[in-house]
Parts: sequence; structure tokens; C-alpha cells
Amino acid sequence: MPDSGIVKYLVKLRFEVDGVVERADLIGAIFGQTEGLFGPEMNLNELQKSWKVGRIEINLESKNDKTFGEVLVPMSTDINTAALIAAAVESVDKVGPCSARVWLDAIDDVRATKRKAIVDRAKTIIKDWSSRTTSEGENLLKDVADSTKRAKVINYGIENLPAGPGVYTSDLVYLVEGRADVVLFLRAGIENVVALEGTSVPDSIIELGRKKRLVAILDGDRGGDLIEKELEQVVKVEKVIRAPHGKEVEDLTPMEVIQMIKGEAPHRGYRPEREERAERAERPERAAPARERAAEPVVEKVREIFPSINGTLEAIVLDESLKETGRFPISELVQKIESNAGARYLVFDGIITQRLIDSAVRAGVKGVLGHRIGDLRNVPQDLQVETFRDIGLE
Repeated sequence: MPDSGIVKYLVKLRFEVDGVVERADLIGAIFGQTEGLFGPEMNLNELQKSWKVGRIEINLESKNDKTFGEVLVPMSTDINTAALIAAAVESVDKVGPCSARVWLDAIDDVRATKRKAIVDRAKTIIKDWSSRTTSEGENLLKDVADSTKRAKVINYGIENLPAGPGVYTSDLVYLVEGRADVVLFLRAGIENVVALEGTSVPDSIIELGRKKRLVAILDGDRGGDLIEKELEQVVKVEKVIRAPHGKEVEDLTPMEVIQMIKGEAPHRGYRPEREERAERAERPERAAPARERAAEPVVEKVREIFPSINGTLEAIVLDESLKETGRFPISELVQKIESNAGARYLVFDGIITQRLIDSAVRAGVKGVLGHRIGDLRNVPQDLQVETFRDIGLE
């Protein structure tokens, strides 16, 4: 087909000649026999010079002393002129000395054909795009769905201990007491966990401690105390974190588990009353009740803010005039307290540790109040260290 870049119509004609002729003979017959029929402006030569008729293509074949084929005339005129030229070419009845017959096969609207090709291509593009977009959407939905699927409890070691799949891949493994604790950790998105399943430490856990870092997350009761002592004797544990007093780990929410793990200090577990009395006796520097040591304005301020901080795992910093100058998660407390120049009193929802005491002293803090007091080795005489129970809040 000729170049149809500027073509509007393509006139298609068929011909048959009684004899053997060449393309040049047929071209000569077409131009010669149509010349002057409708005036000079309608001659094919003139129309070609003005680019209204393109290059005429002829496809022919000779057989049995006959020549037949097709004539293609590309035109950029209106349909009326195209029809007139088609009729003029049909009038050709001789090619050289041979009789000939020419008839119109079709007049194709090239623009319509081009439009159809464009529309068909557009449909293909839309179909491909829609298919690809659907696939991408399905993949995205699958990715989201997969991310929300909880890992399943697996068995670890020769004892078939309940565990999460991360016990094999993570350098740090959390030790918990039972299967329910493992399920809770998986709900919280923590897969590097394994259960002890009893107070006796399994051989698989002892072997695990030789290859990986271990952190124990134990209940805040007498059973947690027993397991902690057992772990200290047979396996190296990097840290022991205890659930709040009287609570089991499985009673916590996934968010509470995450907060407990991120917390600076472990929760203190269950301790019999006789052990509490013995511990208080070993700390003579705290023998005096808080109400006799802390100034009444400080006590009143602590009572005022206690409801807003209790159970939040947060800390509040007060200045000399007992105005709040900061409030932070206890996991950031040591860092924040040392950068707070005006800090004078620290009230927080956690355990008072030696590390916190050292930071408070360096920051010029006068008093620290928390839920419980850990094992303190060095407390300055001029630093008030009290619990909420000491001032009648628990």
C-alpha cells in the first residue's frame, strides 16, 4: 500500500487485459485516456503536482496471454473528486493494442481505517493496562494480607518447646514461661520467643544460651521468682524483665508487652512480706517514713499528678517551684533527666534503680518518687527517695 500519511481516500480498481502488458503500458493508458476529460485541473498529472493524488501503484500478473491485477490510487481530495477519478479510470478500455476492462473494487476512507486502527490499539492498551493494574492491585492486597498474618507457634528442641519462628533467625531470643506467653508475643509481632514450660530449664535452652543472647520475660509472682533463680544457676541471661506485681505475662496486652520490653528497668515480681521486711531492714537510710522526709508541698503535688501518670510507664520532671518541665517515656528517662538543667523532682511510673539515682544526682535532682525501689547501693543523704506507698498513694 502507498504511503498514507496525507491520504484521505484510497481508490482500489481491478483490471484485466487481453494480452501481455507491462506496468508502464497500464500507467500510460490511465494517464493518456483520462487526460482532458474534465479540464486541466482534473488531470492526474496536475493533481499529482498539487499533492492531491499520490503515487499510483499497480500490481499485475500475466497468465494464459492475459494480464490482470489491481490499481491503487491514493487521494487527498474530497470524496466527490475521488469518485470522479475512479469513474475516469474505469473508462480505460485499451492498453496499447490490447482490449482492457477496469472496474472499481472499493474506495476506502483511509482516515476511518486509521481511526479504527487507533481505536483497536487503544483498546489493546487499556486491556493490557487494566490487566496489569489488576495484577498489581491483587499483589498489593496479597502483600497487605500476608503482613497481617500471624506467625504460627512451632516446636523447638528435643523437648518440643512452644516457640516463634524467629528463634532460629534472631540473635536475641526472649524466654517466657508457657505456650500462652508465646502466643501473646506472636500477637505483638515478636517471633523470636521460646517457652520454658516449667521451672526446670530444658537442655535446649541451655544450648541456646551458648549461641544467642537471652532475655527472660517472667510472671510477677512467686513462680517467676523461682524460674529466675533457676535461670541464674544454669544459663547466661542478659536481662530479666518481670510482669507487674501479681500479674502473669499472658494477662498483658500486646502493647503492654512491647512497652515492658522497651522499658529501661524490669518490673519487680512477687516477693513474700517477710522478704520485703528484711529488705527494708537492710536499707536503714530509708527507715524514716516519706511523710517525715518529703516537704508537704512536694507530697501534695505528687498526689495531684499521680492519677495522670499511674499505669502510663511515663515520668514527670518538676522544677524548684514544682512546675512540670517535662514528661517522657521511662525508656528515655535517663537521657532526658541529664539534659534537663532545671529538674529538681522526678515522679515516674516505674522502679527506682541505681542507674536512675546516679543520673538524678548528676542533674541536681532533690527527690525521686516511683512505684518501687530496686537494689540501691549508693544513695546520697540529701536525696529524697520515696515510693508512692510511702506517701499513702498505694
